[in-house]
Amino acid sequence: MNIYCDQFDFSPLAEAFDGEVESDCGLSAEIVLVEAEEIRRLNRETRGNDAVTDVLSYPSLEHIRGVMLKKDDFPADIDEEGNLFLGSIAICTERAREQAEEYGHSFERELHYLATHGLWHLLGYDHMTEEDKREMRPLEERILKKLGLARD
Repeated sequence: MNIYCDQFDFSPLAEAFDGEVESDCGLSAEIVLVEAEEIRRLNRETRGNDAVTDVLSYPSLEHIRGVMLKKDDFPADIDEEGNLFLGSIAICTERAREQAEEYGHSFERELHYLATHGLWHLLGYDHMTEEDKREMRPLEERILKKLGLARD
């Protein structure tokens, strides 16, 4: 997977996702780190929720949870490098810092958790129901473990 982010190196995360998703092509996603007011604006304008949040995901593809991703099925979503573009993620750095302190781990760990969480959303996973949570949380933890950032 390729992760595009001008503000932080997510290449270890991209490598951790290798082999996690069945596809016949490379995958890509964009991550943008923003301040509180920007994520509040995005949340208000795209979700109707006028509040600061930690991460927002904007998937490009629908109904892809757990399915083989084929380049030919999404010709309009191929990026300039020939990868299937999954979507964009906005992470609030202020909330990430606050949450890292609250949970007693590093800012780096929190950024990677939020990015991992966002990437699974781009791949069609959610946590709206208990059943969804039971499926999504182990996926997140598996990625963080690969990164050496699992919960103690």
